Amino acid sequence: MITQSIDTNPKAEKVLISLIRKASPAKKLFQVRSLSQIMMQLSRRAIARANENMDEQEISLIFVSYHYGNDFKTRRN
Repeated sequence: MITQSIDTNPKAEKVLISLIRKASPAKKLFQVRSLSQIMMQLSRRAIARANENMDEQEISLIFVSYHYGNDFKTRRN
């Protein structure tokens, strides 16, 4: 098997891949959801730190613009 990561020991990578393959679909979904939540939290925090003068709504609009494009940002009811 060709290694997927240049900074991970091939034996460790083999164990990690084996654990992923053995995990239930529910466990895999939980892990993906968890990683997505962490990514969104870190992204929002970075936006807030870069724009300390903005409120939560403005930060949310920037977040949406970065991740989903400007079309969503301009559509308000």
